[in-house]
Amino acid sequence: MKIKVKNLEKKFGKTHALKNISFEFQSKQIFGFVGPNGAGKTTTLRILATLDDPSGGDAYINGFSVTQYPEEVRKTIGFMPDTLPEHNDITVHEYLDFFARAYGLKGKKRRQSIEGVEEFTNLTGIREKMLKALSKGMKQRVSLARALVHDPPVLLMDEPAAGLDPRARIELRELLKILSGQDKAILISSHILTELTELCDGAIIIEQGKILQTGTIEQLVEKKTPHLSLLVRSCNRQDALFKALMEMPKVKDVRHSGKEIQVELEGGEEDGSDLLAALVQQGHRISEFKLQQSDLEDIFMRVTKGEVQ
Repeated sequence: MKIKVKNLEKKFGKTHALKNISFEFQSKQIFGFVGPNGAGKTTTLRILATLDDPSGGDAYINGFSVTQYPEEVRKTIGFMPDTLPEHNDITVHEYLDFFARAYGLKGKKRRQSIEGVEEFTNLTGIREKMLKALSKGMKQRVSLARALVHDPPVLLMDEPAAGLDPRARIELRELLKILSGQDKAILISSHILTELTELCDGAIIIEQGKILQTGTIEQLVEKKTPHLSLLVRSCNRQDALFKALMEMPKVKDVRHSGKEIQVELEGGEEDGSDLLAALVQQGHRISEFKLQQSDLEDIFMRVTKGEVQ
């Protein structure tokens, strides 16, 4: 299963919401879709979910165009909006049953599907509760269950963790890991970048309707950090270590970071090893020498400018 967005455009009057964006990912991958408010994330997701038409370009899910074959696309996607629509007169089970019927599930297959998603999302104990009486976290579970009721190979999720408490976020993250292991392709729009780093295989960074970077986490890190970021600590005087580091070849920057010294070193791991060997040879008793990994939050802050349309 492959999702491909090609030269997608969207205009709302004078506002150019999407500007020729392209990206792709596939089954068994979770991609984070990140960017400031107003960047075009929700607009893109709605087009992929066949809820809005693009002004130009197209998107393909399993080879089917979202503009030419929307009915085929809808069979393969589950869309989870940022908020569950308010319903005052329907229970959790009735809500899921309605959508199962809408997807054409019948008889025993429908009952098994509903029971399966209720169990998977831990809704069995509240299946007879009214939707209006549920907490934000429970509503998000219902929204996920509805998106999964027809077992789609593609999940599109718009801010699924927004407003959730820490426990609910952890539980949602575990559910998504399980779903990814079931060969599903998952696209998640989110502002919680630290959690996306742990969860996602890759990311699409968008700002002002333009794609700034896309790729796996490893590819994005390599693009934006062509050097090593190191944390160094010595048993000796830190000021002597600081001075020695300033004089070392390939060291681009040295600064204090609490009790440690942060070093920006040009080159790769071999250059880091050479630096450590040189410090030891000079008599510095190094108690800590570690590589500081960039995460999605670091990458986001480097490539975006915080601009909105």
